[in-house]
Amino acid sequence: MNRKDLFCLIPKVDDILKDKSIGELLLEFPRTVIIDSIRYCIENFRQDIVNLAEEDLKSYFIDQELLIKDIIVQVEKSCKMNLKKVINGTGVVLHTNLGRSLLCDEIKDAVWDIASSYSTLEFNTELGQRGSRYEHVENILAKLTGAEGAMVVNNNAAAVLLILGSMARDKEVIVSRGQLVEIGGSFRVPDIMKQSGAKLVEVGTTNKTHLSDYEEAIYEDTGILLKVHTSNYKILGFTKEVSLAELVSLGSEHNIPVVEDIGSGTLIDFSKYGLEKEPTVQESIAAGVDIVSFSGDKLLGGPQAGIILGKKKYIDLMKKNPLTRAIRVDKLTLAALEATLRIYLDEEKAIKKIPTLNMLTMTYESIEKRALKLFDKLKSIQLDSKVSIEKGLSQVGGGAMPLEELPTALITIKPIEKTLNQVERELRGRKIPIITRISEEKLIFDCRTIKDEEFDILIEALNDILGI
Repeated sequence: MNRKDLFCLIPKVDDILKDKSIGELLLEFPRTVIIDSIRYCIENFRQDIVNLAEEDLKSYFIDQELLIKDIIVQVEKSCKMNLKKVINGTGVVLHTNLGRSLLCDEIKDAVWDIASSYSTLEFNTELGQRGSRYEHVENILAKLTGAEGAMVVNNNAAAVLLILGSMARDKEVIVSRGQLVEIGGSFRVPDIMKQSGAKLVEVGTTNKTHLSDYEEAIYEDTGILLKVHTSNYKILGFTKEVSLAELVSLGSEHNIPVVEDIGSGTLIDFSKYGLEKEPTVQESIAAGVDIVSFSGDKLLGGPQAGIILGKKKYIDLMKKNPLTRAIRVDKLTLAALEATLRIYLDEEKAIKKIPTLNMLTMTYESIEKRALKLFDKLKSIQLDSKVSIEKGLSQVGGGAMPLEELPTALITIKPIEKTLNQVERELRGRKIPIITRISEEKLIFDCRTIKDEEFDILIEALNDILGI
């Protein structure tokens, strides 16, 4: 049998649609998806025939049962959400690729209530007229930080862009050379500044910048003194930087506003919980900074957002900027942010309830207990591998606390027959993907970032993949 004869044996789309199993699919899935899946699988069969060696042509046959199975799998795959839940076994708390902060369970009802209903997004019920979407979080942010005004945009890069474009377009912005950071996705402070229309003026050196460097750079065109917190790296050794208080004093002397971008941003002093000191938003406001910006989905533990706080006159200026409409947040972000911020009214509750704060402040002893619980469950099944509990280190992630080492308890698995890469790939391919890492010839599951309710899902997956 030649190739042409084999092509003729491939069923036509209309014939496949008459199959009983496909008919059942039509009751559940859109017809267009089913037809696209049929064509996709038929094309795969065509390619198989094209790639056949001459000596294999005679023995090859069209397995219609296999074709139908492939079509069913393809239909189901096509109708699944591309964005899906995963289990994070990496130990990176703020994992950028896995969505950074987890939202608190307690706010689910509040967010869904807004998402599934009409809302007061831009309506003032007291006055019966149009309101501002920023009002929903402005008061709570002011209460928590002491700021005069507040607004929220879609991320911190957008916040910096709006601040510079509103306060320093066509003016000079003085910033220390050691603070010209690059954030994820190769976005750099100089590029954002250029896009905003502000003019960058670098002062000092990579490792040392003095107050006199700022003073000497001030001219009539100076629009802002900018301080950028290097949240995703540290310069150690022979270093010097100007404090925020010093910069505020200099700005006040010359009537130049001071802006601080603290990147990750936090409302909690993590040093109280044994972690390295990160500047808090409250400290920036208390120091007299005119404007401060930070992210909502990093150390704050809320949704992706760029939060801008500070003097009301500058906040009002930004609200009037046409760019604000292009980068504004939607009702879901505002609902999630407001609900998260309200938990911060009680710091003890925030540490317990907000997943990011809870995972970062978790003690080794508590993580070890969770690891022992998971280990006991794993002992109840037979796996073709060596399973152990070991000590390890988690990471904060998200460009925050780059030097912080978080002691943690790991479940390590060393397969006997299958390769590490094969098992890791199969874990990623699960209905609920399980993301882990490989280190020292073992699969690593960090119990800091795996929830208790995810243990059974993990055990089922390992039993399917490595069960004897």
